[in-house]
Amino acid sequence: MDSKPEDLLALALDGARLSDAQIHVIAAGAATDALLACAERLTLKGHGHLVGHSRKVFIPVTRMCRNACGYCTFVAPPRSGAAVFMHEEEVLQIARAGASAGCREALFTLGEKPELRHRAARDALDAMGHASTIAYVAALAERVFRETGLLPHINAGNLDADEFALLRPHAASMGIMLESAAERLGERGQAHWNCPDKAPAARLATLEAAGRQRVAMTSGILVGIGETPAERVEALLALRAVHERHGNLQEVIVQNFRAKPRTRMAHAAEPGVAEHARAIAMARIVFGAQMSIQAPPNLRPGALDALIAAGVNDWGGISPVTIDHVNPEAAWPELEQLAQETRRCGRQLAERLAIVPAFAREASRWTEGDIRRIVLRSADAAGWVREDEWLAGAGMKPAEHLAQLVTTASRQQASPAIARTLARIAAGITPDEDELAHLFTARGGDFAAIVGAADTLRATVVGDAVSYVNNCNINYTNICQHRCGFCAFAKSHAASTMRGPAYTLDADEVAQRAREAWDRGAREVCMQGGIHPHYDGDTYLALTRAVRAALPAMHIHAFSPLEVLHGARSLGLPVADYLGRLRDAGLGSLPGTAAEILDDEVRAIICADKLDTAEWLDVMRAAHQLGIRSTATIMFGHVDGAVHWARHLLHIRGLQAETGGFTEFVPLPFVHMESPLWHKGRARSGPSLREAILMHAVPRLVFGNLLPNIQTSWVKMGREGAALCLRAGANDLGGTLMYESITRSAGGINGELMSDDDMRAIAARAGRPLRRRTTTYGPVPDPVEDSSIAVPTVDRHAGQVVGC
Repeated sequence: MDSKPEDLLALALDGARLSDAQIHVIAAGAATDALLACAERLTLKGHGHLVGHSRKVFIPVTRMCRNACGYCTFVAPPRSGAAVFMHEEEVLQIARAGASAGCREALFTLGEKPELRHRAARDALDAMGHASTIAYVAALAERVFRETGLLPHINAGNLDADEFALLRPHAASMGIMLESAAERLGERGQAHWNCPDKAPAARLATLEAAGRQRVAMTSGILVGIGETPAERVEALLALRAVHERHGNLQEVIVQNFRAKPRTRMAHAAEPGVAEHARAIAMARIVFGAQMSIQAPPNLRPGALDALIAAGVNDWGGISPVTIDHVNPEAAWPELEQLAQETRRCGRQLAERLAIVPAFAREASRWTEGDIRRIVLRSADAAGWVREDEWLAGAGMKPAEHLAQLVTTASRQQASPAIARTLARIAAGITPDEDELAHLFTARGGDFAAIVGAADTLRATVVGDAVSYVNNCNINYTNICQHRCGFCAFAKSHAASTMRGPAYTLDADEVAQRAREAWDRGAREVCMQGGIHPHYDGDTYLALTRAVRAALPAMHIHAFSPLEVLHGARSLGLPVADYLGRLRDAGLGSLPGTAAEILDDEVRAIICADKLDTAEWLDVMRAAHQLGIRSTATIMFGHVDGAVHWARHLLHIRGLQAETGGFTEFVPLPFVHMESPLWHKGRARSGPSLREAILMHAVPRLVFGNLLPNIQTSWVKMGREGAALCLRAGANDLGGTLMYESITRSAGGINGELMSDDDMRAIAARAGRPLRRRTTTYGPVPDPVEDSSIAVPTVDRHAGQVVGC
């Protein structure tokens, strides 16, 4: 067994779980420089250059407590005529002020169960009609959340299973500091004397109960209250043991003791920066790269660089409204000042919720009900607070700071990690899953550097011209036997909703609509629909033949892999044989829809009864082998994350390297407004604008010459958003989209039809020329100038699947 501290640090850096004994060897013998270097590298591996914080209000529900800690000035004894608890309206006044100031968290802090020691507390609770302090806190948290939207984080001390069950529906997370695992600190003269609730066994039992109740908990240690360095390590190891059993520690705080006047420890020595930093580094070594490690910045003013270098990745809650009632002598830093100091440390400040990003990504596990709904709607794919208010399909103007980053991308510099990945890509090396996932988390200069690299590669691969196709999109039915959670278009048989009734179009109607589109200049018809329970493979063949007979020169771009698979199975044919029949009937190419996210972990949530990843790829492989080209899509921003996006891109790249059959890649941001999954509180509100732009830039870098065309959907992105994507690697605007309905069904309002002049205006916004193309990216003559195209007067049930 490796026993030298330097060897053990190397193991830790490689991701090994070190035993308790090995941790103690490091604590006792590792050189401080080596320890800090290892901790910082682990932090960068797990969290990159982002340092989190939460905008909060601090609500001190009661200052009465049955404990008497030797360092505490928060607790106050009963005073004649003084209120024991804050009144509801006082609490709401603070919460409303916080909401107005942009806060998202309400921190409830209180003395522990004062009714067990003070009659005044019992009487006050009786008068308010609450059985306990915990019951009152639950009522306060529920009302604050309901009336202000702030997410409660509750620090209520030791709790049992029933108390956790009472609080959990009203909290995004909770907290309890272990402080120390040294029982001797409860002896007379020590920090925790006369503090029954500070017994280590009681605190650990609370964390265990929280784990069984699936409550996200913040805990940590208090450095400098009389414990030895070895005892600090024991406390960290005790916390690790809980976390390894339940996985419920969202964050570990390593907080430095501050001596306060009028306390028993007023004259105790405070730990220095070096001692504090070593304790932080040990926490990082104990918990590894992924754990969130916090140190409050207001307790170490002027030394934030030392904390970051030791392994901190989070500053905790910062309030622009309330003071730190536990440390009133230590003012919160101004957020802009904190951002500047964080930048000077080579990191970027990022806002999080009351639940840390890793736990926000698993909100369905750690939260419930409306709390979960708000967590998901507030978060991006990485679990951070969404940076802007932009929503796909909503006709919203892009955030100015992101637009500026895109337009100045060539002048931005990447961090070392992103720069290395971009250099590898430039050298022709395909990035791996982790590298790709990291690209999707890029912000600031990293975001701009990726966008700039993608735009440069676009110019090299396909030139400056922006292409588009005149097309018509027909959904022949919206009746579907599948129940995809994201879909607002499909209806059950004969269903009627606010978004219109169920319908079917027969082959003659489809052919007539195709003729109308041809007369208006369309040279491609995209046909797709729901999986109607009465349709079989002959239905799709009949639709294809009807259009081919009516319009021999119209390119028929039709039927997703789901429809192809359904058609083949319904006729008892191998997929390749059925595709051959479709080709002979006139099919020209396949749309790449039904891909959603090519990861079965995600598909099990959003489309469990649909074809799986392997089946989608197999249909496309068979089509390509028959000479039938296809597009490829990704529908993202719901329950997925960066790692799923990376897997999707690698699947597409792998098949393209094998067959060369994909003509384009089309990112389709999730339009959430009418999605059943979103209304049930089980999905995010689509991607952020930053994520949507990156979903055009990163594929450009991944696919390179292999798949040269990246399309941006103006229906999803809006005109200004599409123009930004044209500066971020995209070279195509898709189709003019007569009869658009899918995105409208989902709540999108970016329009139904684009004229040639509209397309030209989008391209011009990006400083690029426009050219018309065929479905397979062949050249066609320039379109006739026409800026007066209007939506045809036809049955509104016709539609399309955007991004065909």
